[in-house]
Amino acid sequence: MTAGIGSSAPRDPEKDKRKRMDGWMVILNILWFFIVWKTINDQKMFSTKGFCVLSYSFSQKYPPVKFLSEKDRKRILITGGAGFVGSHLTDKLMMDGHEVTVVDNFFTGRKRNVEHWIGHENFELINHDVVEPLYIEVDQIYHLASPASPPNYMYNPIKTLKTNTIGTLNMLGLAKRVGARLLLASTSEVYGDPEVHPQNEDYWGHVNPIGPRACYDEGKRVAETMCYAYMKQEGVEVRVARIFNTFGSRMHMNDGRVVSNFILQALQGEPLTVYGTGSQTRAFQYVSDLVNGLVLLMNSNISSPVNLGNPEEHTILEFARLIKSLVGNRSQIQFLPEAQDDPQRRRPDIRKAKMMLGWEPVVPLEEGLNKTIQYFSRELEHQANNQYIPKPKAARMKKGRPRHN
Repeated sequence: MTAGIGSSAPRDPEKDKRKRMDGWMVILNILWFFIVWKTINDQKMFSTKGFCVLSYSFSQKYPPVKFLSEKDRKRILITGGAGFVGSHLTDKLMMDGHEVTVVDNFFTGRKRNVEHWIGHENFELINHDVVEPLYIEVDQIYHLASPASPPNYMYNPIKTLKTNTIGTLNMLGLAKRVGARLLLASTSEVYGDPEVHPQNEDYWGHVNPIGPRACYDEGKRVAETMCYAYMKQEGVEVRVARIFNTFGSRMHMNDGRVVSNFILQALQGEPLTVYGTGSQTRAFQYVSDLVNGLVLLMNSNISSPVNLGNPEEHTILEFARLIKSLVGNRSQIQFLPEAQDDPQRRRPDIRKAKMMLGWEPVVPLEEGLNKTIQYFSRELEHQANNQYIPKPKAARMKKGRPRHN
């Protein structure tokens, strides 16, 4: 029978099936091209004559890394390597071409500080607390693990003591087992509220052993004692850096230190809080200067303690006015009651570092502060987008009296 006008021709099941298959193939091809495009952007893949080839191009995905021969390349462990100073040290050692293992329990450290190295063949990140033993093969150990700002180390003083004592004991035990050299990141706090000015490495200090900061001050002092006991009894090679006030990018904005407090307050238009008259003095070094000093000390033959800090001394009030000027706002300076046990003067004598390491700070204070202010501005913008605005955090108070760090 002939089909009439307006009637439809008989449907061909095979033809319909082919059309459906063609449609699905188009969809699959689109998905496949999207996956390839995404992979090219995420994994540095490129196409050669229709084939996708993995190109693990470190020069594109990671910061530039120097090539070292097997005999020059060291296996280096950094405890606390995801923290403020530790992450900058990680950057330097990685870019120098060494194999770096970062150990951190992320109490104050952050993965984002070292995330740009994750996946690199020379880098490994281990979530581990140094109060537990660690069994790896290394040539050098930078022992930086410890909370370093007053609110953080006074949050759990027993934990702070364990980190600085048991943690140091475990790292010294590791150094002994594998024949590694250990550098202890000690602190100017071992000098306490000094009666000698400036402070040189021969000064024994003036520390309150039962005060609110004793968990950190005395923890570092006993850590130094442990280092020299292992050196004398077991022959472990040790280096001890006594680190003075340091600032720079990757600082926690609300860690309670004077630099972060002042910058955060100025950026948010809040009063800059100064405890006492502001006549207390501090000396501030930029983090890159400290990192260079740590590496020089580790690779030197100096086993006695070495001060690493900036001998340029400023009063707290001068420093507050400088940050206020650099930020460019009209924040007021608010004076609060003087802090308990607050060191009145803090300035390192770095003649030993100059003479024996050839080291001294080179980054001017204002240049370092401008870099840090820019970093804090970006962090504030990021956190504002995530509905979180940090507030400056004072050190834990005793009888209502916080203190400067």
